[in-house]
Amino acid sequence: MLTLESLVGTGNIDKAAIFSAAGDSKWASSTGFEAGADELKAIVAAFKDTSDPKNIQSTGFHVAGEKYITIKADERSLYGMKVGKTGVIVVKTAQSILVCHYPETVQAPQAATTVEQLADYLLGVGY
Repeated sequence: MLTLESLVGTGNIDKAAIFSAAGDSKWASSTGFEAGADELKAIVAAFKDTSDPKNIQSTGFHVAGEKYITIKADERSLYGMKVGKTGVIVVKTAQSILVCHYPETVQAPQAATTVEQLADYLLGVGY
């Protein structure tokens, strides 16, 4: 899929997946990069959570079986980091959720900018 190729092609993201905004269907993913149903339910719930701070900020979240410490959580984005320097950027658009993993060689702000810009584009074209 073009958007996955665009993300991974930047070098700022090494694995990515795109799901429906409800988290109930996978639209595309990098080979071997899967998010479980319970993981997606928790992500969708975090986007709906109106508490301040969001509950996910104290519990962290899981993607592809790995636990991430929440470093940012708002109505549009979740940023998670593992011990070390890898992490995930999760961004919700009107119709989709982008779940993107970045490697140790990339700084979190670089990865976030890449994913957020794609999300802005998708929002601009109705997704």
